[in-house]
Amino acid sequence: MKSVMIIGAGKIGETAAFLLQQSGDYEVTLADSNNALLEKCTDAGIRKTILDVNDAEALQKALQDQDIVLSACPFFLNVKIATAAAKANTHYFDLTEDVATTNAIREIAANANVSFMPQCGLAPGFISIAAYDIAKQFDSLDAVRLRVGALPQFPTNSLMYNLTWSTDGLINEYCNPCDAIYEGERKEVMPMEGYERFALDGVEYEAFNTSGGLGALAEILDRKVYNLDYKTVRYPGHCNLMKILLNELKLNKRRDVLKEIMEDSIPFTPQDVVLVFVSVSGMVNGRSVQRSYSRKIYNQAIAGKDFTAIQLTTAGAACAVIDLHAKGLLPANGFVRQEDVVFSDLINNRFAVYYN
Repeated sequence: MKSVMIIGAGKIGETAAFLLQQSGDYEVTLADSNNALLEKCTDAGIRKTILDVNDAEALQKALQDQDIVLSACPFFLNVKIATAAAKANTHYFDLTEDVATTNAIREIAANANVSFMPQCGLAPGFISIAAYDIAKQFDSLDAVRLRVGALPQFPTNSLMYNLTWSTDGLINEYCNPCDAIYEGERKEVMPMEGYERFALDGVEYEAFNTSGGLGALAEILDRKVYNLDYKTVRYPGHCNLMKILLNELKLNKRRDVLKEIMEDSIPFTPQDVVLVFVSVSGMVNGRSVQRSYSRKIYNQAIAGKDFTAIQLTTAGAACAVIDLHAKGLLPANGFVRQEDVVFSDLINNRFAVYYN
């Protein structure tokens, strides 16, 4: 039985702990510096411990008895956890969308005896694995489009949005440059730009550039695709209002203030839906072809406990790659990209059933 420590007892960390513990194949420890968060986790069989990530010695000591660590912390803490994991010879996974953090972890992994796999959530994570699987079916590629939205089912405010996951991660995506390939050239594009409208199942949406969702796809498909981009999906009207806050009121330069405003003013909702859409076009056997993948996942109860869609899709994807690693289906050392995962292995994994 593998031992797993999950650092970060927020919504995603607690969900990952629950799913792994429910499987019966993992000894799970949930760690956080905030005891109030730990006390909210009342699931039998999950060990809980207070741990300060900023205490490097205590962190390394805590990881030495663990086979695997999953960071469900804000992205700016992940390098500290990855550094400790390398010293403790503990396999490392995280949920970060931050490109700079991922690059730093790649450097840590270069000389490590264990594996390091960042970006294991929904986007980046599942979406890039699905997109790469479709892209490999083509002889040549024209366009690869990735679209993901974590949305309220019943929006009522002017932003047409409710908070369902990390506010730090959301602001990071809205403010940082975005990887893309445009007309065959890899480049950075501005967040909140590239605006488009589309409809799916009779519902109208908007989409725009956000940072981090591509994972390593821009690197892998460089010089192989004419256009590649990742965009976040929202209900119409959200993008324009956020651009006023970020650009005209200059809150993109005062992210702490923006976080405080959003968390004070935008309520959480347990009734959400996650939209996943991939479209790939190119040539197959001399013919122009388009192939797509689309899913809508709703909040639901698992073993009598209610979870949001973003909890299940993010934590489920992370648990699935941890499970694949434990079964020897992923590299045992060094830096592991999401695109190293075989999509059929992932989608058939017990922790990824929410995508079916």
